[in-house]
Amino acid sequence: MSSLQHSGKAAGGSGADQSGLRYPSNGKTIYHRPLNRTKTGELSGSAFAYLFAEMVGYARKGIQSIQDLEKSLNTQGHPIGVKLLDLLLHREPPRSQTRPLNIITLLHFIKQNVWQHLFGRQADGLEKSSDATKPDEYMIIDNEPLVNRYISVPKDMSQLNCAAFVAGIIEGVCDGAAFPAKVTAHSVGKQEDPAEMWPGRTVFLVKFAPEVMERESFLGKS
Repeated sequence: MSSLQHSGKAAGGSGADQSGLRYPSNGKTIYHRPLNRTKTGELSGSAFAYLFAEMVGYARKGIQSIQDLEKSLNTQGHPIGVKLLDLLLHREPPRSQTRPLNIITLLHFIKQNVWQHLFGRQADGLEKSSDATKPDEYMIIDNEPLVNRYISVPKDMSQLNCAAFVAGIIEGVCDGAAFPAKVTAHSVGKQEDPAEMWPGRTVFLVKFAPEVMERESFLGKS
């Protein structure tokens, strides 16, 4: 207990009884750190697992259905995606520091840049819907989503996919880039099959708004 008190006095500088926020003795806070650092710190797997489990537990409070829980996780991820877009574009070289101007460019940006920043690798696949009646649907594929690796789902919620949080991040990136879309996470791996190579395989279905497709069609003709 005494060591904690001692640390608090050192961090607070001269006034141990000062109220409000305490600043480091050098006067610099996290807000003084540059945004365009080339190397980013990594979070340990155990710390991430604990934090994300708490996020899922928080989202589950008062929730009656799996759909509502996934929607809550999506909502948590959305603002992260909006801010992440600006951050990643800021870190791009000046010659390529432009927002995506079409759907394919945006999706490749998410598959490569966003996934690399969040998970240290690119997504495993990017496909367009083979259904000719659904030209507004695209799929980003992750064979082993990190957010599902440490989550134990109860039997009564076997259909739950906590990657809905990542779907919210993707949706936020799309909205921030002026490509409004609805993004949902779907489990496609056969978890009950011991021969399945990727039992946790997840497809993120990206369905763009009608105005996006109308704009895309107009740009294609010009």
